[in-house]
Amino acid sequence: LQLRKGRSEEVDRGSIMAREQALLSTEIVNRGVEPSGPDAGSPTFSVRVRRRLPDFLQSVNLKYVRLGYHYLISHGVYLATIPVIVLVCGAELGSLSRDELWRKVWGEATYDLATVLAFLAVLAFTISVYIMSRPRPVYLIDFACYKPADELKVSKAEFIDLARKSGKFDEDSLAFQSRLLAKSGIGDESYMPRCVFEPNANCATMKEGRAEASTAMFAALDELFDKCRVRPKDVGVLVVNCSLFNPTPSLSAMIVNHYKMRGNILSYNLGGMGCSAGVIAIDLARDMLQASGAGLAVVVSTEAVSFTWYPGKRRSMLIPNAFFRAGCAAVLLSNRRRDFHRAKYQLEHVVRTHKGADDRAFRSVYQEEDEQRIKGLSISRDLLEVGGHALKTNITTLGPLVLPFSEQLLFFAGVLFRHLFPSKTSTPPPPTTPGDASAAAPYIPDFKRAFEHFCMHAASRDVLEHLQSNLGLRDADLEASRAALHRFGNTSSSSIWYELAYLEAKGRVRRGDRVWQLAFGSGFKCNSAVWRAVRRVRRPSRSPWLDCVDQYPARMDA
Repeated sequence: LQLRKGRSEEVDRGSIMAREQALLSTEIVNRGVEPSGPDAGSPTFSVRVRRRLPDFLQSVNLKYVRLGYHYLISHGVYLATIPVIVLVCGAELGSLSRDELWRKVWGEATYDLATVLAFLAVLAFTISVYIMSRPRPVYLIDFACYKPADELKVSKAEFIDLARKSGKFDEDSLAFQSRLLAKSGIGDESYMPRCVFEPNANCATMKEGRAEASTAMFAALDELFDKCRVRPKDVGVLVVNCSLFNPTPSLSAMIVNHYKMRGNILSYNLGGMGCSAGVIAIDLARDMLQASGAGLAVVVSTEAVSFTWYPGKRRSMLIPNAFFRAGCAAVLLSNRRRDFHRAKYQLEHVVRTHKGADDRAFRSVYQEEDEQRIKGLSISRDLLEVGGHALKTNITTLGPLVLPFSEQLLFFAGVLFRHLFPSKTSTPPPPTTPGDASAAAPYIPDFKRAFEHFCMHAASRDVLEHLQSNLGLRDADLEASRAALHRFGNTSSSSIWYELAYLEAKGRVRRGDRVWQLAFGSGFKCNSAVWRAVRRVRRPSRSPWLDCVDQYPARMDA
């Protein structure tokens, strides 16, 4: 017995080590020629070990599958009852000939005026209650993305040069940021506010923050109101999200004051919710439209780069410097039925996931001070793993709502088998070839059968590559995300709108197409929004992509 126990413990330790090794990847980094010391003049290399995004489709929590099916059933129970009623009535009526049916309806039955009027009144009342109790659909009429002025463009080389001239960084910090930029996937035409490069100056001031935020928000809103031919006073709901810059009065109050909006507007300002706050703002605006009947809602998603800038030495806080760039998006929503004919999309689903109960997830993106009491945004090494678990939960809940029945059946059967027979589905060895997958491995749903277009949050090149491999997507599926990252950088919560603008500028959105917007951010949160195109979206006359869209995707490979 002791021998068996010892062997089982060795097997358990071996399986745990195998799972940990599967989450690790190695990278050999060439650090150049050693300048001094006993090894001066010789090339030096280092081996970097990091965690991969976990294969979240290998472990699915059954409660999230049940949650997705609960959403599906609660919103679609009538789809199951109506066919049964039609089948029963059809069978009954099909057994009668035309003459018999006519005789039963008009010949053998007797009606009086009171009976007919009562029947019509009950029918009208039932239909009215059904129509009034149904939530009105929410339409996306149009949106606008802010394109900063050309003088704010900064290349990767210019970024390092300006950062060096600012005198805020030592050479080790500059070298670290240079390596991040080289593999970030960001091109040489993204935008940065120049105040962050001013020598020996604090850029995170209220004056600079208000100037940066107002420039971006008002430019996007001016374009939105002009494109939609809507007066600011017609807007009943306003939702603004900006994670790090939260002044008093709020950003939403700045917009109300600037456009002199009406006094009974329902305004909200979301702060500290990270890059996924854009989807949260859409969800809040939808709820407010359905609850208040306000008619029109505006959602503004932006970020103040001057407040993400960190002029210190801690490497975990230097990461946002290399990735975050200036951007803003403004979206006009409506729940008025008459706006259907001019709307572009209809909101079908919003699925939100919050992992804040877990301490590692909560601290994976954390604003704090370093040893010199310099404030910055710290990015944990656990971020990829935490994001993978949040994404796993989100897509497991989203799957039953969007996947075709055949995909749902195969996926659910695999999940059920793994929970009923866990011993037969213990961690299988990784396949050596794509066709060498273990029979015990779960079925990975084909999300390409649910969506025609994908707008994944453009956080970095590594994140997009891991998403592509784990979800089984093609290069074409993430073209919009990679293009937005290359041209505009990580614009935080507005990045998913720059990606949708790219798809529209390419003329790829057809009537009936479904778009999956997925974003994740601090907390840790992962949120999805699903839109369905109600008409063919023609190439817009105003877009941040008009001067360069024909250069993509070839430009990313240059």
